[in-house]
Amino acid sequence: MNLRLALQTMVLPVALLISPLTLADESAGNNMLERGRYLVTIGGCNDCHTPGYPEAAGQLAPGEWLTGSAVGFNGPWGTTYPANLRLVVQSMSETQWLKHARSATRPPMPWFNLRDTNDADLRAMYHFIRSLGAKGKPAPAYVPPEQAINTPYIVFVPKNLPKQASAAK
Repeated sequence: MNLRLALQTMVLPVALLISPLTLADESAGNNMLERGRYLVTIGGCNDCHTPGYPEAAGQLAPGEWLTGSAVGFNGPWGTTYPANLRLVVQSMSETQWLKHARSATRPPMPWFNLRDTNDADLRAMYHFIRSLGAKGKPAPAYVPPEQAINTPYIVFVPKNLPKQASAAK
């Protein structure tokens, strides 16, 4: 058997072993991105972090998603703005994202939902958002209470709440 034939007979079995692993890795990566997209969608991330998403009944292309908003939410805490998540995750490692996602933030962000999300799902969200690439500008900075607000904003304060019953009876 010549050297060329020997190498060919060794390369083919090795290639057959490696090929399914590569396909499995690619499939796992695609599944992670699909999972991330699903979680971002059902988690309502676009409702605040994508301008025009609710008005379009969710019919905006993913290329427009998660670019933040200049429409603030105003309440007793001041005025907060939905972050441009596409820019946020571009500057973070996966480990930094896990910590960031679980950190307390001002209302109306339901940070406690992310706090309780498992690592695999947060990683999937991170990789999906990163896959969208950087786009847009950072959201406006937080405005403390009693300071002038120079952007559109939504007043996020309940009205006509019933009086709370005394806990000590």
